[in-house]
Amino acid sequence: MSAPLENLETQLEMFIENVRQIRIIVSDFQPQGQNVLNQKINGLVTGLQEINKLRSQVQDIYVPFEVFDYIDQDKNPQLYTKDCVEKALAKNEEVKGKIDAYRKFKAHMLLELCKTFPNEMNMYRAYRPDSI
Repeated sequence: MSAPLENLETQLEMFIENVRQIRIIVSDFQPQGQNVLNQKINGLVTGLQEINKLRSQVQDIYVPFEVFDYIDQDKNPQLYTKDCVEKALAKNEEVKGKIDAYRKFKAHMLLELCKTFPNEMNMYRAYRPDSI
């Protein structure tokens, strides 16, 4: 992972931890904890500012929208790459099957053409020797 992404990841992790701590403080709020809550909220604002500063370093990174769909479905975004590879392999097998079918069709067609039109096929072979 490159340095800008690592910096962003670190900032996001700290931000998430700060939000978690604020949630704990607010869920069991006591008036004497107001100063701590204020400090955490200020830390939250500072964290957002730090994340905003990192924006220019990571703005050229492309993330497919499908990755966000995986996240919305509570799936690991790294599964997106795995699924893409599996889809590519399946499509490759499908295309390979079609190519094999066309090759067999061509061979069978040339065989039948040789039986039906032997003179024309001899001329064809002389013209295109690599096709048979």
